[in-house]
Parts: sequence; C-alpha cells; structure tokens
Amino acid sequence: MSVTALTAESSTQTASTSRVAVVAAAESLQLLARDLADELRIPWVDLTTPTPAGFDFLLVVRADGLAIAPTDPTMGGSLGVDFVHGPTAYRRVAAGGRRQPLALAIGLKRGRPSVLDATAGLGRDAFLLACLGCRVTAVERSPILSALLRDGLERARSVDDTKLNAVLERIALRQDDSRDVLRAMQGDDAPDVVYVDPMYVPRGKAALVKKEMRICRMLVGDDLDAGELFDAARTVARQRVVVKRHRQAAPLAPDVSVSHRGRVVRYDVYVTKGPSNSTMRE
Repeated sequence: MSVTALTAESSTQTASTSRVAVVAAAESLQLLARDLADELRIPWVDLTTPTPAGFDFLLVVRADGLAIAPTDPTMGGSLGVDFVHGPTAYRRVAAGGRRQPLALAIGLKRGRPSVLDATAGLGRDAFLLACLGCRVTAVERSPILSALLRDGLERARSVDDTKLNAVLERIALRQDDSRDVLRAMQGDDAPDVVYVDPMYVPRGKAALVKKEMRICRMLVGDDLDAGELFDAARTVARQRVVVKRHRQAAPLAPDVSVSHRGRVVRYDVYVTKGPSNSTMRE
C-alpha cells in the first residue's frame, strides 16, 4: 500500500478523530488527488492499491465531482455536494416561499438581510438563503466539508444557467473558525444575521439520523464550543442571531425572542440590541 507519510502535527485540525485519506477514481485524476491531499494535509492513497485499512473515510476525486465515502459499508454510499441536480436543486426551484420557517426566522419580511452562516456544513441552508435573495457568507471550519462545498459551488458555477449563477454570486465561502471570523468583524463588515446550526451528541433515537448528518458528525465532531460561538454571534449580528434546533431540544440560550417551527426543527430567533432593531417586529 502506498500512502504518503504525514506527521500527526500536519494532520487536518478538526474536532473529529475520523481518519480521512484522498484517492483518485481514475488514473487521469491522480495528480489532482495528490494536490488536494497536500492542500488538506491528509494522506493520499494510490488507487492501484487495495482499499487501505485504518481510515474511516476516503475523499474521492471523481470526474463528476468530489465525494466523501465511508469505508464502513453499513454507512451507505458516498456523499457529495450538488447544487444542480437532486434535492438541493429542487430547493432552488421551490425557494420562493417566504413563509417557510427559515425565511421567517431570518427576517425576510424586513428585506433581504446579509447572513453569516457560521456552521455551513454542506451548504444546504446557505444555498436556500441565497435562493431567497440573501447575500451569504458561508463559514465552515472543517477543511474536508469546506473542500466538498467548494467543489459543489465551483461545478455549479460552470453550468450555463443565468438564474443559478445569480444565486451562486450571493454566496461567499470561507474555510475558517467562525468565532475568529466574527471577532474580526466590526462596523459595516458585520452581518445583519448570524445563523448557527450546532451539532450535538445524539440522544436515544436521535442517533439514527440520516446518512448526511452521521457523516458530518463523524467528520466534524460535536460543537462543544457552540456557546462560545453563540456569544460571539450575539455581539456582532446587527439584527438577530438564528439558531436551528430540533423541535424538542432545549434552546441554546433562554431569552428567545421568537421561534418558528417546522415539522422536525425549529428556528430560535435572538434579536440583538443594535440601534437598527428599535422598531423590529416579527
């Protein structure tokens, strides 16, 4: 087996202990795979070798896009980001409803606020908000998830679709720790809304979540610093902080201004104390 040698100090810094290696799906993609492994500072596996032991995931460079594949067959197949086809593309088509809970929580009745998505993940909510007309800064601290999201955005931007391109122009991706990003913002740089979707240790039947969430949790770990992120968000957001929670979960902080509930999740709104909020109403 041929695996590039990397020290522990050069491994990807995330809250997760999952072990990830990069592999090309075809010989012609080997160079791209090695370059990506160098960028992410994780091992590269030669595709001519048997599937290596000791890795939880393989980041697969394919002709049709980047995908993360669990090495445990019981977790199902690979996962990628696709804003052109499938469920995410449908959300683009169906995104006109400003009465949906996320739209109400963000405050779209008051205009089209700028949003910092502090936990972007695979970009589903950031994309939906951009479809609704918001300008979104999507911040993801996991280099692996950020690479998947960047790949999905780049492939979508290559499509000749004027409406889709207009949506994508409203999304800016940053691979960074949102706490640091927020602390560096001030004045006109501050977003109107900070959106937070924390990941927590599953309880009871919540462990049987869909594949996407299981993979993200394994790659990122649990957001044990969500309280610190929330505090930074409340300090910076000019209008409100919106926190996504399971319908039955306790609020992240007790002083919720209003909640908007969906079938499975709810969105807790915390109105901030900036001068622009003196007349804010839901």
